[in-house]
Amino acid sequence: METSIRTLIVDDEPYSRDELKHLLGAFPSIKIVGEAESGESAIMSALQLHPDVVFMDVEMPKMNGMKAAKALLELKKAPMVVFATAYPQFAAEAFRYDAIDYLLKPYDEEQLQETITRIEKKFTTPTEQDPGRPSGKLPVERDGEIIYLEPREILYIVRDDKVTKIISKSSEFETKMPLKDLESKLMGYGFFRIHKSFLVNLEYINRLSPWFNGAYQLEIEGRKELLSVSRNYVKALRSRLEI
Repeated sequence: METSIRTLIVDDEPYSRDELKHLLGAFPSIKIVGEAESGESAIMSALQLHPDVVFMDVEMPKMNGMKAAKALLELKKAPMVVFATAYPQFAAEAFRYDAIDYLLKPYDEEQLQETITRIEKKFTTPTEQDPGRPSGKLPVERDGEIIYLEPREILYIVRDDKVTKIISKSSEFETKMPLKDLESKLMGYGFFRIHKSFLVNLEYINRLSPWFNGAYQLEIEGRKELLSVSRNYVKALRSRLEI
């Protein structure tokens, strides 16, 4: 990906800034243009540096991350915001500020990868999309053949160890394709990430039930198994489902 995504890191703890800077260094698309240690300095830095995305700590003295994010959203060119915090109870409030994602400390590298993929999609032009697959169908290899699945026939997709399982209305398929790649290919077809291991077709959700510690369980039409919904995704999922 040739796009350089200008990134600002905001955290009142130098160690946390250094850790995130180190982790983000693994992504060629991310260009760190600055750091800030408070909500006030985050706003000043955003005005000067014009970042595309801001990784924002929530708990900071004086102006916290939520207030700073609200101010950033009022800028003429508002950056995307990723909240990063050790406190999961702020997740629901975070999505009120149109956060593109919510990361919990200590950082999970797989979750960070998913966040960067989500950010990169915002900068992907149509010409960068894969021109090789038939329009509107997902290619899956089975027994030496390539089967093209209609996205509307897929109920959900789950990553199990190193294998990704695609559960459709009539069959099940296995692929080594990472879940994040499938999420990218199915973008625009009504699929939603509910957990680092699950991607579901919103059309087939029957029931969302509280489980424990803020997590939920999901019932899919025509299936007996219940899928886990991570508490980090509950608020955004309910927002997508409710009229």
